[in-house]
Amino acid sequence: MVTNGRRHDYRVFAGNSNRKLAEAISRDLERPLSAATVGRFSDGEIRVEIGENVRGLDTFIIQSTSPDANTNLMELLIMIDALKRASAGSINAVIPYYGYARQDRKDASRVPITAKLVADLIEAAGATRVISMDMHAGQIQGFFNLPFDHLYAAPVMLEHMRRRFEGDAQNVVIVSPDAGGVERARAYSKRLGATLGIIDKRRTKPNVAEIMNVIGEVNGKIAVVLDDMIDTAGTLTQAANALVDKGATKVYAYATHAILSGPAVERITKSPIAEVVVTDTIPLAPAAAASGRIHSLSVASLFAEAIRRIHSAVSLSSLFV
Repeated sequence: MVTNGRRHDYRVFAGNSNRKLAEAISRDLERPLSAATVGRFSDGEIRVEIGENVRGLDTFIIQSTSPDANTNLMELLIMIDALKRASAGSINAVIPYYGYARQDRKDASRVPITAKLVADLIEAAGATRVISMDMHAGQIQGFFNLPFDHLYAAPVMLEHMRRRFEGDAQNVVIVSPDAGGVERARAYSKRLGATLGIIDKRRTKPNVAEIMNVIGEVNGKIAVVLDDMIDTAGTLTQAANALVDKGATKVYAYATHAILSGPAVERITKSPIAEVVVTDTIPLAPAAAASGRIHSLSVASLFAEAIRRIHSAVSLSSLFV
């Protein structure tokens, strides 16, 4: 039996992947991040030590598996193990960006299903629940044999869009950069009162896409390309060029996860895109922040509310926009 009110307490920890977001979540929760050392041994191995008593308590680890994905994933696994061995009541892995999600099925001979492997690792380490946002493939939730709460950045994104296009939504077309994102784009267009467009593309190899055709009426309209992530920005900038060629008067881009690897920032800067709007599930690199083209919105309040509701055993359904 838990006494002295400890049943009603919980602890929030953070790895090193995105301290700024973790601190924003803790401010929204009006409680400091709990004490933990997440450092390195002299040979580079990860060293973790939990600095507070967590016996019987709900615990939450805020850690994106963003670049460097391997290091951040290992930090998460080791923190989970440390909390398990400290007898935490529950261990909730809060993963704003779930890395290794692009290989979610076997689409060629002799390739792994890495998204399933990562799910197995997190579960084997001892997590009792996973919370993530805008997964690259929603079916990854089914790779876990434990509760999975899939949050969406839509409330934050749509609020920003409504302010930007106030009174002009009928002249906006929400564009999916591929067939896989049509459902997401349709949901946004419906809520915004805009029309829908689709980019028909053919991917020749990883991180390389050839734009084939624009489906939908974009001539004379403001085009908003909507995606779950931006990696090298090849698809995004080719889509923007195709939309301008079809008569779009202006092109914006919205994406939840700003990976922005390799030539991404340079490509965006040289493209016809007026602005790229992302969230802080992944911290912006200095070059991206300084580009003047990339703006980050915070999803800290969404994660904070999810943490409150999970700890209080209250439904999260109103957060699943």
